[in-house]
Amino acid sequence: MKRFALLGVLAFAAVGIVACGDDGNGAAPVSGENSSSSVATSSSTVVESSSSLSSAAESSVAMSSVTESSSSVVGTSSAKISSSTSVDTLRITYSLKPFDGPLANPHKGFTVPTEGTWVFVPEFEFGPYGSLNNRAWDLVTYGSGYQKWNKLNPAKDVYDWTELDKLLDALAEHNMGYALRVLPYSPSFVKGNDTPEEDYDWTPKFVYEMGAKKITATVQWNGYRATVPVWDDPVYLQAAKDFGTALAKKYDGDPRIEYIDIRSFGEWGEWHASHLNGSEMPSEAVQIEMLDHYASVFKKTLLVLPSSGMGDVYTHALSLGITKRDDGFISIPGRPDSLVRAYEANLPTIAENQAGYATMLNNNDIIPGGYLKWTPQRWVDAITTAHLTYYVLDQDSDEGYKFYKENKALADSMSKVIGYNFRVVNAEFESVASSVATNTLNITIKNTGVAPCFFDVYLVAEFVDSTGTALAQLGETMRVPKGTFKDGMSQEFSFSGNLPAGGTEVATSSAQNPIRIALSLYESEDAFKNGKNPTVRFDNDGLLQNGKLLLKE
Repeated sequence: MKRFALLGVLAFAAVGIVACGDDGNGAAPVSGENSSSSVATSSSTVVESSSSLSSAAESSVAMSSVTESSSSVVGTSSAKISSSTSVDTLRITYSLKPFDGPLANPHKGFTVPTEGTWVFVPEFEFGPYGSLNNRAWDLVTYGSGYQKWNKLNPAKDVYDWTELDKLLDALAEHNMGYALRVLPYSPSFVKGNDTPEEDYDWTPKFVYEMGAKKITATVQWNGYRATVPVWDDPVYLQAAKDFGTALAKKYDGDPRIEYIDIRSFGEWGEWHASHLNGSEMPSEAVQIEMLDHYASVFKKTLLVLPSSGMGDVYTHALSLGITKRDDGFISIPGRPDSLVRAYEANLPTIAENQAGYATMLNNNDIIPGGYLKWTPQRWVDAITTAHLTYYVLDQDSDEGYKFYKENKALADSMSKVIGYNFRVVNAEFESVASSVATNTLNITIKNTGVAPCFFDVYLVAEFVDSTGTALAQLGETMRVPKGTFKDGMSQEFSFSGNLPAGGTEVATSSAQNPIRIALSLYESEDAFKNGKNPTVRFDNDGLLQNGKLLLKE
């Protein structure tokens, strides 16, 4: 009787799909708990493949099957159910559809300027809580901005991380990391020949007091004179390295940090002095030496070579595992191609446009001698050509408001193109009741994004009740190492194990309490073991509010 009761439970889990009907809320998440439970005795395997799973061999006895489809609060798809009239076997094949809407996931995607905690106050109209209801924040997965070197390092061996930590904490509360840039200099704030040096030269004063040299240069676009550090001065270089060491001691491996630009030289720390007549960048040997230093003190956090790091410096950066960004997208031809080398080195690529969205709309489209206009196709081509993982949605002060308002559908769709994007394309459950019952879930997941996943992910299958509350884990947790799940790749996973304790005893009340299956993706195995909700979401209809994917309709 227990064997038939087991089939009754699972059969209702599938047949219940038909009973739900269509309530017209196909894309809306439903509630789910985050509870986890002890792991059932089980085994699991994973096989990398570019093709879908083969069906299990059909039984030689007569089989009957029924195919039903419906729509419920978790999405729209169908399940094919096959059961034997003479053998206790049940097979459910799920048909899954992509998630309908934007999909923000960690360690990839879009950012807008987030210079301070004030971004999150209601008084800031363009913020996530501002009066304009700026929905561009639905796509934002990490914050980005610059910090001033002299504010973080006001005196020799003295560091003040207070305001930065407040910002990092505020972002973490919104499930965002931070892309950090610490700038030594910004000619944007040179407003006249008598502009105070500390307004634009953010090199700490103690560096000059220790003997570092500076010169007078001319800002090209306004002709004003400004003092500039001598970028290859030995005292300056040592101070920059010391700061890098302190930065690593404080933040290397900090989960609040998404990545750190190495901004030691030039205008805005971009490794060029092209707008400062009289200022020169240090030699490539000096630049490479700075990269070596940062690579020696940072062991965990992703480091980034700024836009103007080129040639042998770029090559050396890649050899150290330091990736590349480019800040000339859309307006300057060929810039996305410059990042392909980093992608081919299996590193995440990072980009910012040459100017803000509103400015680029008014570009003259004349090459050479001018800049290209922003167009939807150029934006899509930029993301796909460079295989971007990270991209500034818009650097204007309106936090992407105008851009998103005018390009919502396109931006929503590209949230599932940039970086990795995991979609379940096949899912089949089979239960065979014999002297030893076996329950197996076979799934195929495809990365439909334009880049690999650059962090470890942990895949979990669970038996759940009708609310999505976990009853028991099915099979073992699968770890997919960072950088191995490439864009365009499909992988097959198999989970085998027992039903949750008491599963065969609920058959008489199965109509009220069917057993279903949910899939989850975690950034760490501990997060799952500690009962936390998954932070990585599948691109499939059926997502619960707790981030799990329910394999039911």
